[in-house]
Amino acid sequence: MSKIAPSTRFYPFFCVTAVAQEPSEFKTPPTKFRPDPLWFWNNTDITKEGIDAQMPGFLEKCGYGGLAILPFGPNLTPKYLTEEYFERYKYAVEKAAELGLTLSLYDEYGFPSGSGGAINADGVPRFRNRFPNLTMKRLDKIEEETRGGATYVSPVSKTGQLMAAVAMNADTKERIDLSGNITEETIVWKVPEGNWKIMQFVCVADDDPNMDYLSEEAAKAYISMTHEAYYKRMPEYFGKTITSTFFDEPTLYRAQARCWTPTFNETYIKKYGSSPALYYPALWYDIGPETQAARNALFGLRAELYAAAYPKAVSEWSKAHGIVATGHQDNEEIENPVGTSADLMKCFKYQDVPGIDKIGGDRPAEKFYKIVSSAAYNWDHSLVMSETYGAMGNIPWDTLYNVAMDQYSKGINMLIPHAVWFNDRDVTFEPELSHRNRLYNQGLYEFNTFLARLNMLLRNDDRFVTDVAMLYPIETMQGEHYFDGPLGAYAGGVKIPDMDYVQISQRLTNELGRDFQFLHPEVLQDACRVDKNGLTLANTKQYNTFRTLIVPSSKTISVANLAKILTFFEAGGQVIFTTQLPVKSTEPNADAQVVALMDKLLPEKLRSSGEPHTNPAGGRVVFLAKPGADALRNALARPSETFDVEFPEGIVPMRYIHKERAGKDIYYFANLNGKAFDSAVALRGKKRYELWNPHTGEVTALQPEYAKKGKDRVSLVRLRVEPSQSVFLVETK
Repeated sequence: MSKIAPSTRFYPFFCVTAVAQEPSEFKTPPTKFRPDPLWFWNNTDITKEGIDAQMPGFLEKCGYGGLAILPFGPNLTPKYLTEEYFERYKYAVEKAAELGLTLSLYDEYGFPSGSGGAINADGVPRFRNRFPNLTMKRLDKIEEETRGGATYVSPVSKTGQLMAAVAMNADTKERIDLSGNITEETIVWKVPEGNWKIMQFVCVADDDPNMDYLSEEAAKAYISMTHEAYYKRMPEYFGKTITSTFFDEPTLYRAQARCWTPTFNETYIKKYGSSPALYYPALWYDIGPETQAARNALFGLRAELYAAAYPKAVSEWSKAHGIVATGHQDNEEIENPVGTSADLMKCFKYQDVPGIDKIGGDRPAEKFYKIVSSAAYNWDHSLVMSETYGAMGNIPWDTLYNVAMDQYSKGINMLIPHAVWFNDRDVTFEPELSHRNRLYNQGLYEFNTFLARLNMLLRNDDRFVTDVAMLYPIETMQGEHYFDGPLGAYAGGVKIPDMDYVQISQRLTNELGRDFQFLHPEVLQDACRVDKNGLTLANTKQYNTFRTLIVPSSKTISVANLAKILTFFEAGGQVIFTTQLPVKSTEPNADAQVVALMDKLLPEKLRSSGEPHTNPAGGRVVFLAKPGADALRNALARPSETFDVEFPEGIVPMRYIHKERAGKDIYYFANLNGKAFDSAVALRGKKRYELWNPHTGEVTALQPEYAKKGKDRVSLVRLRVEPSQSVFLVETK
């Protein structure tokens, strides 16, 4: 039986050593691979006796390997961030070190991260009390209508900082910057003929007490108040027992989903070399042909500010203190993220471990796992977190296993169970996943051993492998988004017509057995190259070469992205467009270039027929007006090429993920179909494999059959996998 080859990097957070893993270790995983649940310190007095009583049970009876202490509830004592609280917290750290457990530093009192809890019984938020100028800001629009021929006179709003004053002709969309018409804080303007809207855009302080999520200064101030306070009192445990920090549910749907920051214009001018003033009306209105370019410039910069504020600051602080940072957004399951997370891929650009929250309440986070794991790969990370099972109730064992298998097959490799509770008689969000819960105590150690085996083979710094990429259509979503949309702030504000990227994602992984990776437009442009092999993501660790690129429904796209897609086609690549073809550019005054490039990629006569456009290099472009499962399957098929994993035609596929460690393949297959899978699976290449069973820890040898498919040799591995079961195939020498 083989060993698993070592990873090339070392992550102290996960205790992943550069030592080959033995089958015996897979059978009985060490503590370092076991999951680390949230541990709610909730509505009770946290005593040393209670800590002593609970922590050994979490290790020995539940099979956990660490904890993330989450202060919670109105009746918690000692009070949050008091000296007595830190004394009790340090006692828990010392106990964890004694037991060989690790701890994750949760950064807030409850959630969302950003207020620092209350400083007294009156509920005064700690952050706003200490940093009143760094709390959340909102962009307001003050608007009047007037007709031509008059002289408009109005005072500049004193409610906040004026970002722009613009007049827009309601009929022609002509816009005039009125900043030069302001004298002594009064706008004076002789109105031309026509019907005009005169708008002041003002950045004001919102009532929300959380930090300004778009401000790096606010992020660092928050860290000084929270993380630094822990480090000051127990520095010797950072990087040893305290191995990570966790943030929870920041979002831009706060402040009426109009989060803004006073330095926005200054940053915009540095990036673009011009004032954004004339683009501000596009945040609410159609301003004519420049609408999509204006919104991409404004919302795109807001997304960059959001990513570069708290997630980046806390990641940099963590690295400097020997740990890593993880966390997740709120409302990740909103199809149009512009009003919530700004950009559900880019918000993780600077984050060590991107994360998501699988929670109850009919919130389908599973549709978005691939976006978060792809974000990790786009920016060359390997680790992906999910806070899982919160508020799902006392779910049955099959659901616990199925959710975990779905997550790991879609790239998550750090499942944080939600949760165990200090006061288990006052559980706010069931299930309570500890040995004290009679519903779970008989199978919990076995379940956490199963998760530990998944972690052992999937949590390393391994390369994700796939043949298919899909462009993340954030530029279309930014181009169609606007403030104060009809859906309301919490639901994202604006539903974008014809968006299909979520549905295609689900069809690929759940129906067709075809894994893929989302590519962010920025990464496609900056980190991908076209070569003789295909479209190559040229990262250090998470590199990949794609032979097929799917462009889901996209009204708006950058000229640079589309030009690279054309180059990919000319070099022999396959491009599949769906539902809506691009017609608008993210760059101003460049729509005609998008139209011209699309004519080269897919001539008009082929669009309505659905016939592919091909070239002598083997390139192929097709448009699927209705991208159902059968249409996608047929479009993806290329007789001369073999995908890395292929299921027989007519067989309901399993979910899977393909990783590569030190040149050796690792495949994870999960059966979530409700009936046994019993068929051969074709794996590209002539190789030998062992079957590693994460449910039992057993390792058995396999003898594949070999065949020729197209220009490739394939290994045919016969698998029988029962419902709610899964297996690894591990390449041997």
